[in-house]
Amino acid sequence: MRSAMKAGFSLVSLTVAMLAGLPAAALAETRVLRDFTLIDGTGKAPAANQALVMTDGRIDWVGPSAKLKAPAGAKVERLKGKYLMPGLIDSHVHLGLVDGITQDLQYQTAENIEKQLRIYAAYGVTTVQTLGTEKDLIFPIQQRRKGPTAMSRVYTVGQGVVFKGSYGGVPGLDQSVATAEEARAMVDKEASKGADLIKLWVDDEFGMLEERMPPRISSAVIDQAHKDGKKTVAHIFYYSNAAELTREGVDAFAHSVRDRAVDDALLGQMKAKGVWQMAATLSREASFTYRTLPFLDDPFFARGVTPAVLKELASPERAAKLGAAPNFPKYAPTLQYAMDNFAREAKAGIRYGMGTDSGPTARFPGYFAHWELELMVKAGVTPMQAITAATSANAEFMGARDIGTVAPGKWADLLVLDRDPTADIRNTRAIDAVYIAGNKVPTIWQTCTGRAADACGPRP
Repeated sequence: MRSAMKAGFSLVSLTVAMLAGLPAAALAETRVLRDFTLIDGTGKAPAANQALVMTDGRIDWVGPSAKLKAPAGAKVERLKGKYLMPGLIDSHVHLGLVDGITQDLQYQTAENIEKQLRIYAAYGVTTVQTLGTEKDLIFPIQQRRKGPTAMSRVYTVGQGVVFKGSYGGVPGLDQSVATAEEARAMVDKEASKGADLIKLWVDDEFGMLEERMPPRISSAVIDQAHKDGKKTVAHIFYYSNAAELTREGVDAFAHSVRDRAVDDALLGQMKAKGVWQMAATLSREASFTYRTLPFLDDPFFARGVTPAVLKELASPERAAKLGAAPNFPKYAPTLQYAMDNFAREAKAGIRYGMGTDSGPTARFPGYFAHWELELMVKAGVTPMQAITAATSANAEFMGARDIGTVAPGKWADLLVLDRDPTADIRNTRAIDAVYIAGNKVPTIWQTCTGRAADACGPRP
């Protein structure tokens, strides 16, 4: 019976592989990786001399290399000196909004989204969660996560809920509601499409807009989402809104409080109600403090963008325009509040994930995830805590049961590194290989965007 079931599963897997654009042979074989140091995503200490067996894109067995019994005919790869961990999960992204660094909803096509998902994968970010600015074309792409794929898996809220005339969403999407009844109807609509959770925005862009989403709307969104069996995540900026949304029963925040320090009162409320800091988006806040981004000459970044983008990012005209913007002086204190408040939450025992708010103009897929990890550690958590946030913790909040840890039954979505990221979080950039569903995909060190394959030079 067991062999018959496995044969049936393999037949289904092969069909799914062909639909996903993978070669059928990719899932017809068992593969073995051995002799690596395992960081399994749970927060446990790294374990040396480990091995795993993967079949049909999923992990069959994990354990010491000394106890490995490699199946007959399996392909075996020795990873001595390497570090293996789950692929990273970015819990806060937006897909298909830009061409280069020009933002417009017209660029949100399946082709552009897939191109960005391959860049995420190249950086070892094997799953992303889109947070509220995607057209309905995202849902067929979302469904691909259920099988083997050659690009990052997608979780999505579809379209988030915006209070009419207030902050949030993107031009071209009809996301605005004016009444509680309209808010409830929109929640039902997105839930019926297959949204994984519900997003709402509560902000006024540094006071530039007259009104934030009021409690009569936000409470209706949260209540209706829970009736539909969906968690809610809120874009917030202000302490007062974080406190009110916590009272209303929101499940998570998509950014840190950034207008003042959080205190014991809010931390106690969040902890009592189980509110997550799903994403602190420290890299987003940091990016706004620069007239010229500080990593343009970093090959780890430059390989993921075109020469035209690099030129535009480096232009004195762009730097002058950013520096002259009225809100530019506000960004440095905003970043500091985000860093300090994230640290306070972590110390207080608030659950947290990792998310970047990548995708809008000049917030770059994949690279920002590694910058986010670095800033999380700079804020005060350990490298292992940051890694755990970006793997099993994100998976837990998202309800993603088959990713996030290296364990039997999980998808073999893996990141192999040359150096130990628990010793130095910047070692997540030392990417040797990325596996999705047990198959290697091109890494950023094998990528040279917008140029000939050899134009980026050797890996440093």
